[in-house]
Amino acid sequence: MSFPLDFVRTELQQLKDQGLYMTVSVLEGPQIPRTVIDGIKVINLASNNYLGLATHPKPRKAAIAAIEKYGAGVAAARIICGNMTMHVELDRRVAAFKGTEAALVFQTGYATNAGIIPSIIGNEDIIISDELNHASIIDGCRMSRAKIKAYKHGDPASAEAQLKAAREEGARRILVVTDSVFSMDGDIAPLPQLVEAAKKYEAITMVDDAHAVGVLGEGGRGIVSHFGLHGQVDIQMGTLSKALGIIGGYIASSQDLIDWLVRRHRPYVFSASTMTPPDVAACMAALEVLQEEPDRLKRLWDRTRYFKEGLKKLGFNTGKSQTPITPVIVGESETASKLSRRLHEEGVFATPIIYPVVARGQARLRTIVSSEHTQEDLDEALRKFESVGRELRII
Repeated sequence: MSFPLDFVRTELQQLKDQGLYMTVSVLEGPQIPRTVIDGIKVINLASNNYLGLATHPKPRKAAIAAIEKYGAGVAAARIICGNMTMHVELDRRVAAFKGTEAALVFQTGYATNAGIIPSIIGNEDIIISDELNHASIIDGCRMSRAKIKAYKHGDPASAEAQLKAAREEGARRILVVTDSVFSMDGDIAPLPQLVEAAKKYEAITMVDDAHAVGVLGEGGRGIVSHFGLHGQVDIQMGTLSKALGIIGGYIASSQDLIDWLVRRHRPYVFSASTMTPPDVAACMAALEVLQEEPDRLKRLWDRTRYFKEGLKKLGFNTGKSQTPITPVIVGESETASKLSRRLHEEGVFATPIIYPVVARGQARLRTIVSSEHTQEDLDEALRKFESVGRELRII
C-alpha cells in the first residue's frame, strides 16, 4: 500500500545517490573556537559568532537577570500585549547604533526580510535584486507578487540597465535590494554605485547587513558606515544573530516606515512574540560589548587576514572574498563533502556548501574565523587543510 508522502523517501535517496544529501551536525558544547561537534573535539570554522559574543559573560548575565525579572517568554504578539519596555529600548538602541530615526526588531533575520518586502512592494511594482541575494530576500520578493528583475552579481551597470527598463515599463515603485556581504562568497556589494543608480531612477534602496554588522564600518556599524553613505540608504535590514551572537533581525529606517511596519509586517503582527526577555537583554548587552571592546573587531580582521593568506599560500581557491567569510572552492559537491568529512575527522569543522545552495561546479567549504581564535588554532587548522587537501589531491 502506498502513502501520499512516499515520494519523500524516494527523493531523499536521490539526494544521497547524487552526493547532495547534507547531514546536520550536533554541537555538544558552547559556541566557542574549540568545541565538540558530533562527538569530536574540533576547531570550529563554521560559526557566525564573529566576535565571540554568544558566550561573552555580559550577555549571559543579562539574559539570566531578564528571566528573573520578566519571565521566560512574552506569550503574545507585540501589537497585542507582548510589547515590553525592553523591546522598545532595544528598538531605540538599534536605531542609535545604525544612525537612523527609528528601528524595529523581529524574531529572526529570515522573518524580517520575508515581511519587509511584501509590506512595501506589490504587484504593480518592480524589484531589482542581485542574483546572489540571500534566500530570505528572494522569498520576500516572491511573496510581494512584484515583477523581479535579477541583475548580474555585484554589477552596478547591470542593475542600472534593469532600473532604466523598470522605469520605462511604468512601475509604480522600484526597489533595489542587495546583501551587503554575500554569505557564500564573502564579497562586498558595490553599494555607492547602486545608491547612485537608484537615485537616478527614484528607486527605494534596501541593504541586508546581516554579515556586515560587527564586521564593517566604524565600530562595526555595517556597510552604510563602511562607505560613508549615512542618510542615503532608505532601508537597512540586519541581524542580531551573527556578529552580535544572539538572535533576531531588525529594520532601521525612517519613523514613518517603522510605524507602517508595526501595522503591516505580517511576521510582526501575526507571530505570538518577537523575542523573549532573555534574548532582548542579551542583544542589548552584546551591543554594549561591541561598543565597549573595539579590540574585538581589530582581532577579527587580524585573524581573518592571517587565515585567508594561509589558505591562499597552500594553493586553495578562496574566490573573491573581502571579509571573514572565506570560501574554499573545490568544484564538485562530492569533493566538498569529502573534504569536510576528512577535516572533521582530523579535528577541524567547516561546513560543505553544495548545490542547490551554490551553483553546480561551485561547491565549497565556507570558513569563518572569529576574534577569539588564537594563532595556534589557525596554524593547526591550516596544517590540517594542507594534509587533507593533499590527500584528496585538491592542492
